[in-house]
Amino acid sequence: MKATVEYIEKKFEEFNRQMFAGKLPKLPIELSNAKTFLGQCAFKKRLTVFGKVKLYDFRMRISTRFDLTEREIEDTIIHEMIHYYIGVNNLKDTSAHGQLFRQMMNSINERYGRSLTISHKITKQQKEEAHDTRQRWHVVAVIDFKNGKTGIKVLPRIVQRILNYYNKVGAVSEVAAIRLYMSNDIFFNRYPNSGALTATFVERETAMSHLADAEKLQCDGKRIIRTK
Repeated sequence: MKATVEYIEKKFEEFNRQMFAGKLPKLPIELSNAKTFLGQCAFKKRLTVFGKVKLYDFRMRISTRFDLTEREIEDTIIHEMIHYYIGVNNLKDTSAHGQLFRQMMNSINERYGRSLTISHKITKQQKEEAHDTRQRWHVVAVIDFKNGKTGIKVLPRIVQRILNYYNKVGAVSEVAAIRLYMSNDIFFNRYPNSGALTATFVERETAMSHLADAEKLQCDGKRIIRTK
């Protein structure tokens, strides 16, 4: 499930009445494509004439990059509502998830049977799903190492940079062979696109399964020739 603004607003109102005595003012809800967080309570700071820090311009951001269960989304919203409650009421805490935050979190978990945690834990599968799913063309180098390992590298679609990588990596004594492919499989979106002389080790079967429909590129060290 991926949340919508309407869904988050509805849950915000529900949890505000249920857990925060309806005391939280409405705030802008934003959907994010971030892969570094599930939820975020963002705000700005300013210094008052009395020299105190004032928080303002609160907004809640929920990442839609992950496919979460409804309960996970609800817990994420409540987690950020605790941050919002502490911030909008200018309450002091020992840290971002300090003593006050933990007290409120534990109270909500106990009273309402929630499963809130200090951090939003992202599973390995969710991290995999977080990568860009737009289809695009990549030049993919597959490197066979003499020790039996397989590496892949996504290269810029620039002939000189491809040739530089092909020639220099191919000359490394540990490399048995290097092959080039043109692929639009979204699997390769997760890998950095650069001409750096590096490679990422992968299972050979995994790499080749995603290159089954790819176009093989022929290279003699001076030219790259498309086979189709």
